[in-house]
Amino acid sequence: MYRTHKLNELRISNVGNTVKVSGWVDKVRDLGHFVFIDLRDRYGITQILVNENSPKEVLEKAKKLKNEYVIEVNGTVSERSSKNPNLETGDIEVLALDINVLSESKPLPFEISENNLNENIRLTYRYLDLRRKRMLNNIKKRNDMLFSIREFMNNEGFLDIDTPILGKATPEGARDFIVPSRIQKGDFYALPQSPQLFKQTLMVAGMDKYYQLAKCFRDEDLRGDRQFEFTQLDLEMSFIHQEDILELVERLAKKVFKDVTGEEKNEKFERITYDYAMNNYGSDKPDLRFDMKIKNISDVVNGKGFVVFDEAIANGGSVRALVCEDKEFSRKKIKDLEDFVKVYYKAKGLAYIKKLEDGSINSPISKFFDEETMNNIVNSLEMKNGEIAFILSDKNKLVLDALGALRLKLGDELGLINKDEFKFLWVVDFPMFEYSEEEGRYLAQHHPFTSLKKEDVQYLYSGELEKIKSESYDLVLNGYEIGGGSIRIHDSQLQSKVFDTLGLSKEEQLDKFGFFLETLSYGVPPHGGLAFGIDRWLMAMLKENSIKEVIPFPKTNKGQDLLTGAPADIDRAQLENELKLQKINEDK
Repeated sequence: MYRTHKLNELRISNVGNTVKVSGWVDKVRDLGHFVFIDLRDRYGITQILVNENSPKEVLEKAKKLKNEYVIEVNGTVSERSSKNPNLETGDIEVLALDINVLSESKPLPFEISENNLNENIRLTYRYLDLRRKRMLNNIKKRNDMLFSIREFMNNEGFLDIDTPILGKATPEGARDFIVPSRIQKGDFYALPQSPQLFKQTLMVAGMDKYYQLAKCFRDEDLRGDRQFEFTQLDLEMSFIHQEDILELVERLAKKVFKDVTGEEKNEKFERITYDYAMNNYGSDKPDLRFDMKIKNISDVVNGKGFVVFDEAIANGGSVRALVCEDKEFSRKKIKDLEDFVKVYYKAKGLAYIKKLEDGSINSPISKFFDEETMNNIVNSLEMKNGEIAFILSDKNKLVLDALGALRLKLGDELGLINKDEFKFLWVVDFPMFEYSEEEGRYLAQHHPFTSLKKEDVQYLYSGELEKIKSESYDLVLNGYEIGGGSIRIHDSQLQSKVFDTLGLSKEEQLDKFGFFLETLSYGVPPHGGLAFGIDRWLMAMLKENSIKEVIPFPKTNKGQDLLTGAPADIDRAQLENELKLQKINEDK
């Protein structure tokens, strides 16, 4: 036995007890005739005292200890003369009678107590990084979250069913990670982007209520809230309508939120449509912790003499604006904002109008309009004295995307976002299809298995794809999409027609989805579900800025595992002899 107590357990009631404790040396304070040691494990810290009442050799050992040595201490519990109210064990200390060094530590690449650390150093020595208080707390909260989810799902009658990791590559919106087969030479498995087809297959199999905390993989560009591999709460239900899923998921989200943060969420989650979200916030996952809506002024400026605006509207686009308090927006600051929307969102320019404190108007575009039109613009934007409007004109998608990003930037820089608030939101009624300029065809907005609203099925056959809304829904928390799902298509003919619309030939449908289309021909219950991104959801609840802070062993933004060195070269003999593959480009 290395310990009789964990390092958060000893109290005044233990004074006089003989104990054994073990852990990492967090700090050593050598005061000559006596030494204080802060001993740490994942539960807490206990102070160890070595003084003249300790054996002489124990004092000598204590003076040689370094941070992060792992030691075992035998001693007696005594009351501290100087108590520490910040520690659970702050009323006591352990007088060391014997110290055994179980493991020494090399000099540390960084101090465990240090906060402003280089991310690459942290990921290279992740096992040290995880010893830090903040990271340990995040790992504990992750455990609390997963336990809360399992408790809820099991109590609701769901079955925890795992699905294959090695599967078939199917077009689901992102690139697959592929795995070569040694036995079936020349063929490949794909790692799952999600268990989508399997969970629908389980509904056909009569499982009724399925869930899984599933590992998923997507080979896509990494960013603050995205990793190659992530954990997903996947759930599916049969014989339900959309409202049934939203009600259940809302209860789940409130329980998990309380179990992780300790806070109650009693209000019903707000619900808005996709169109409303895009037109007012420029995002299908708007952050509603502050109120700054996009306003359409196309009707006010159209045909009033400014060619840039007129051309955008004539080409099917729009002119839209954001209004906020003018907190000393200098020309340089406005130029920086213009560069932001130009570089990241391909905007051609950023116009502005200032309404000064005396009510007068200051704007570079005023020379293109008469006084009445300028006043109409200001009035339509409901501008108050001391406010500024930022205006963009172009195709609707570009304008909304750019203003949506600018809204978040302004909200953050102007301090409009209450960082202590948590705002859940349902976004519903997504388009079924969206046109890709890059590919020159329509793609599924969610995925091709999403059910169409019954009243919109007619447009699938008339070719009016922009009019089709789907039975889909996303759950948003503070501007992050933390979950999304839909009612599924449970009719094989309708599913095939959707594939036709997406440009998949009959041969491609059979090749990629033949088994699933066959599955849909054997009695399929109406069904639907949702998937939560566990990592992103936890990141939002813990107010972290990066998903890497809540994943035990994440990759860098370049997809590297700095701890193990992955991805790495593979033995050429294994590559060529076993897998029958050859490298055609040795360049890294």
